[in-house]
Amino acid sequence: MAKRRKKKDDEIPVEKFGDGLIAKNRRARFDFELGDRIEAGLSLRGTEVKVLRGNKADISEAWCKIERGQVFICGMNIPELQGAPWTHEAKRTRKLLLNKHEIAQLSRAIERQGMTVVATRLYFRGGHAKVEIALA
Repeated sequence: MAKRRKKKDDEIPVEKFGDGLIAKNRRARFDFELGDRIEAGLSLRGTEVKVLRGNKADISEAWCKIERGQVFICGMNIPELQGAPWTHEAKRTRKLLLNKHEIAQLSRAIERQGMTVVATRLYFRGGHAKVEIALA
């Protein structure tokens, strides 16, 4: 018997796996003039992902800093998971997953032009938590 080829219509859309917006920083548009935007992955713990799946996060005070060639996001609030024996700190500093070119672009803008980096959106794409950061 010949194998049946999969059609594009047979594939399950990615949206069925919980993709979508978690949190949005509306205040950043009013407080800052936003420039270039970059999508970055987040280094998270298991309990943090479970809380994000419930759309419980706050990025209104989130900003980024660069230390030793790595980018970290500070001020992002992911509440603790209730009833879990091991949990995370709500406002801990989390590492952003960016390539060297993007890190160099951010550090040049911060050092030379005196800009800052703020988080504008937090969402899931393809099952992975992503954050959109913008130069402000």
